Amino acid sequence: MASPATPTPTPSTATGGRRQCRGRLALPLPLLVPSCLALLLAEAAGIPTTLDGPFPPVTRSFDRALRRGSDDVPLTDPRLAPRARPPAPEQIALAASADAGSLWVSWVTGRAQVGSDLTPLDPAAVRSEVWYGERSAAAAADSYPHVATGSAEVYSQLYPYPGLLNYTSGAIHHVRLRGLRPATRYYYRCGDSSLPVGLSDERSFTTLPAAGAGSYPRRVAVVGDLGLTGNSTATVDHLAQNDPSLVLLVGDMTYANQYRTTGGKGVPCFSCSFPNAPIRESYQPRWDGWGRFMEPITSKIPLMVIEGNHEIEPQGHGGEVKFASYFARFAVPSKESGSNTKFYYSFNAGGIHFIMLGAYVDYNGTGAQYLWLEKDLQRVDRRVTPWVVAAWHSPWYNSYSSHYQEFECMRQEMEDLLYQHRVDIVFSGHVHAYERMNRVFNYTLDPCGPVYITIGDGGNIEKIDIDHADDPGKCPSPGDNHPEFGGVCHLNFTSGPAKGKFCWDRQPEWSAYRESSFGHGILEVVNSTYALWTWHRNQDAYGENSLGDQIYIVRQPDKCLLQPTIPLEDALL
Repeated sequence: MASPATPTPTPSTATGGRRQCRGRLALPLPLLVPSCLALLLAEAAGIPTTLDGPFPPVTRSFDRALRRGSDDVPLTDPRLAPRARPPAPEQIALAASADAGSLWVSWVTGRAQVGSDLTPLDPAAVRSEVWYGERSAAAAADSYPHVATGSAEVYSQLYPYPGLLNYTSGAIHHVRLRGLRPATRYYYRCGDSSLPVGLSDERSFTTLPAAGAGSYPRRVAVVGDLGLTGNSTATVDHLAQNDPSLVLLVGDMTYANQYRTTGGKGVPCFSCSFPNAPIRESYQPRWDGWGRFMEPITSKIPLMVIEGNHEIEPQGHGGEVKFASYFARFAVPSKESGSNTKFYYSFNAGGIHFIMLGAYVDYNGTGAQYLWLEKDLQRVDRRVTPWVVAAWHSPWYNSYSSHYQEFECMRQEMEDLLYQHRVDIVFSGHVHAYERMNRVFNYTLDPCGPVYITIGDGGNIEKIDIDHADDPGKCPSPGDNHPEFGGVCHLNFTSGPAKGKFCWDRQPEWSAYRESSFGHGILEVVNSTYALWTWHRNQDAYGENSLGDQIYIVRQPDKCLLQPTIPLEDALL
């Protein structure tokens, strides 16, 4: 593809940095340059850094002794069944706002309904209140010094087809807390204080650190394509043991659309099992079960989500209504970040600026999302938030057969913008496996390109992906892998070992490590230039040594300079 803007790093790049740092070893520890300290700690632990790259591609073959997938946990499981009696809140979840001074609290009251003729609940019948303070006051609501109010909504999933059942949700409440102190523990109860048993039990959370180059979330957990199978529960259990202060879920939450509207048993392939279904159906009570299962985590740790293809959930005649459950159930800082849509948004967590992009809404270079992204990136002050991390559902770089080059159109529209603004890390899901790339831009190794990581191995019912596009006979045809939104821009490579071909005949040079196993990742930012990334596999005995992949991702702001851009509206003048 295009020539790299800067030369590919050589071993001397990392060696020179080590030589400079070792020359400072005589200094007292507090006087060591933070990046040198991180480099020396990484070297002592034997952990590679991206300065040592690009790395020769490595594939760890799928362990055939493991199951490729497992069945969904039934709704009768105590972890998924209702535990609170209306009007008490359930499915309590937190979400970050644009900064550490505010936070969203969401919950559900009342019972959802499934049937033919349904009367939706009145969302205003139960108040939306959060009572909170910095000291525990579980005995009575009026012991808390602060109360915030919000609003509630009800959504329906309606199918005008014979034999299909409809759904209407409980009341879904969203309240934004403001004026919070960063990095501070708060205690809270949510619900309606005017009703008997109308408030939840006391919960607590710790606010994220304030934006700044010296403060970072302790751990950021990243997971994708989670679902609610036996494998998913193992992923969530391991994630909880890591005690993160923030969770990113890069799309495909519940897989409620692997069911008929009548419920029953979920299937790995809906169209295979139900070829005569009039529409891609969903069983919305799976959302309620998922919310209950996740509540022990989401009621104390912010969960930041972005839509995936399994959130499309078409309804109505011809599927003209989509994403109803995603829009209603999750609070995200869309208005705070200026996007005004839950399809894409941004927020800060200490010295990290997170950008959550939508792969299933217009990403054209003249569209609203692109213009918002351009403005958002221009507003980032790298002195305050040195790290910029982006996430969306469908990967741009992917060497598996599944979804190969599926979102090439999105890459061609947006990659230049991310590269010019030196986005550091990109997380995606969609492919049910793990893959970490070497730094890359436009399919060319580039020391200033982002580190792309596919983490779509949360454990869902569709099973693990094991075939690679470079395996003999596994290269998809250019007519395969059509996206559920957007066009098809499949291409043959124009340079390098795969020149003139649609697929490589070996693992691509930009693919550093790949493995077909379920798991999750943990990002620990050390300082303004070093961040430790660790991928944990579910099948390992969980503990300090259960590492599937680990590397220090190193920023080089002195070498990878920000490239000035001209806003599109100015360029068109």
